[in-house]
Amino acid sequence: MHPPPIPRALRPWYRCAAALLVAAAAIAAVVPPAAAKQALVLEIDGAIGPANADYLVRAVRAAKPSEIGIIVLRMNTPGGLDTSMRRMISAILASPIPVATYVGPKGARAASAGTYIAYACAIAAMAPGTNIGAATPIQLGANPSGQKNGQDKEKSVEPADTETRKLINDAAAYIRSLAYLSGRNADWAVEAVRTAASIPASEALELHVIDVIADDVPDLLRKIDGHAVKVAGRSETLATAGLQTVTVAPDWRTELLAIITDPNVAFILMLVGIYGLIFEFLSPGTVAPGLIGVISLVVALYALNLLPINYAGAGLVLLGAGLMLAEVHIGAFGAIGIGGIVAFVIGAIMMFPSRPGFELSPWVIGEGVVVTAGLFLFVIAMLFRSRRRVVIAGTRALLGAEGEALSWQGRQGRIQIKGETWRARAAAPLQPGTRVKVIDRDGLVLVVEPA
Repeated sequence: MHPPPIPRALRPWYRCAAALLVAAAAIAAVVPPAAAKQALVLEIDGAIGPANADYLVRAVRAAKPSEIGIIVLRMNTPGGLDTSMRRMISAILASPIPVATYVGPKGARAASAGTYIAYACAIAAMAPGTNIGAATPIQLGANPSGQKNGQDKEKSVEPADTETRKLINDAAAYIRSLAYLSGRNADWAVEAVRTAASIPASEALELHVIDVIADDVPDLLRKIDGHAVKVAGRSETLATAGLQTVTVAPDWRTELLAIITDPNVAFILMLVGIYGLIFEFLSPGTVAPGLIGVISLVVALYALNLLPINYAGAGLVLLGAGLMLAEVHIGAFGAIGIGGIVAFVIGAIMMFPSRPGFELSPWVIGEGVVVTAGLFLFVIAMLFRSRRRVVIAGTRALLGAEGEALSWQGRQGRIQIKGETWRARAAAPLQPGTRVKVIDRDGLVLVVEPA
């Protein structure tokens, strides 16, 4: 049985519909299907500092919502610098892509700055056998209120020092605001700031400090699938089951920044810069010490600009170096140099306040003092030796000196000796280029003989 014929008036419409279907089929055959989204994993291992902050901020800004479904921060940190932590949190809160913190692997921790970062993320997760907390500002000590962890948590004793109270209250308000954004336990977060409280993963889940406990990142993606979160001020339901994980390791820029922002490396670079300039002043024109010194000092100053330093300590270090340099030129037989060494040691101890992962090693300070004292003693020894040396000038400085005949006629001519040209005479004619030796002086004329 054949279908009824198409009315003549409708035939143009049928032809248009057929053409559209053919065009759609052709486009579908040419255009590939959209690539599946991925889970971007970033490794935050070690103290939070300028290198970690730069690594995270660049990775979050480069991630495209069309390609990345979620960003996972696999974190194991003892804490770190407040400025770096706040820079990372700002990037996390501004990200259009959901960001999850995963404290792992087993045995890891998210202490101090790590606690703030976990509260800033849309999802906070931990591996079994990990812990979180101890968020008291580190420069204040671990327990400013004088309480023991886990005791009298309901009583909050205010520190007596005004500056300490200001810092603790600011930190408590900051982490409470992050808790309100993520919908987590704000009271425990404040307790972690005021009493340095720290809890394991199981207790953190019970107290709603975290959202889930997962064995690894794939397990985390399965467990948070379907969770409703807030991302950049809007509500979003996570679709993370089956996402392929892609780990972006720190690149060479991050590694280099991590090296030069190590306080020990920055301090050594500063010393190399100071010593290089001192050697250049002692021996002008050698170029290499001055060039190495300038490069090292510029890199050190860049690193110190990123680190929290005590400027009084830095000033004492520079004062000590300046006093030792003055000792080289003035020659006060050790008085100024000893003062320089004392200022240098005190400044080095004061220069870097204690931070997790950003302490200046006592061994580096000791080695710097030994090298500085050795340089100072070497200069003092050279100074005493020069003072004991007999000064030879005038005729005595020329007697026995050797030079070369430049031009000669009969018994007179000109010679070059010690870089200067002199009139000279000899008992017998000499040939130009002959090596001669000074045996006497008659006014401005030297008496020579063949050497």
